[in-house]
Amino acid sequence: MNKLLLPIFVALVAQVTTFTAWAQEAKGDAQKGEGKIALCIGCHGIVGYQASFPEIHKVPMISGQGAKYIASALNAYKKGERKHPTMRGIADSLSEQDIADVAAYYEASGVVAGATASSKAPEGSAKAMALVAKGGCASCHGDSFNKPIDPTYPKIAGQHSDYLFVALKAYKTEGNPQIGRGNAIMGGMVKQFSNAELKELAQYIGSLPSELKTVSQKKFK
Repeated sequence: MNKLLLPIFVALVAQVTTFTAWAQEAKGDAQKGEGKIALCIGCHGIVGYQASFPEIHKVPMISGQGAKYIASALNAYKKGERKHPTMRGIADSLSEQDIADVAAYYEASGVVAGATASSKAPEGSAKAMALVAKGGCASCHGDSFNKPIDPTYPKIAGQHSDYLFVALKAYKTEGNPQIGRGNAIMGGMVKQFSNAELKELAQYIGSLPSELKTVSQKKFK
């Protein structure tokens, strides 16, 4: 490499490394996050609100969801790992600090102090339980599906079944610029199921006791 360019290259690498480290360590502030959710509440702040893309389904409940998962999901939309035009546009408008603050806000939103969740989800039909076992769902999302083994994984118990079905199918979608999710683990898991089986799985998980909820904003009450 040209000796004159080497110091510039080293400086650029140092700047990128510093920025990456800062982004990874961004601390979320729930109070600040409350002032940054204007683009979120139009869908996630209305109980029962339904989206029409890529098909009609209830938007996911995100109040009570883990902050690191919310941040991971938003960054996946920014990177194009999750394909959804509206969500990518919203994610692109947020800085890393904005994402951390919004995630912290929703993690704390609607949480009831002292509430305890069961350690194991109640069983469903024999067919549903066979599908859960085949997919190994509890190995990542926990026995209650409310306590994932990694904070970047979502709580899924009690999430809207129709949303879960759409999300699961998205991991099977390839080559579509507007629909799909790129995740090797989830992609491998869902591709062993038919859509009918994914719907059965989603219905069981959606029926479970949940820590998730939709917290209505004052303007929508």
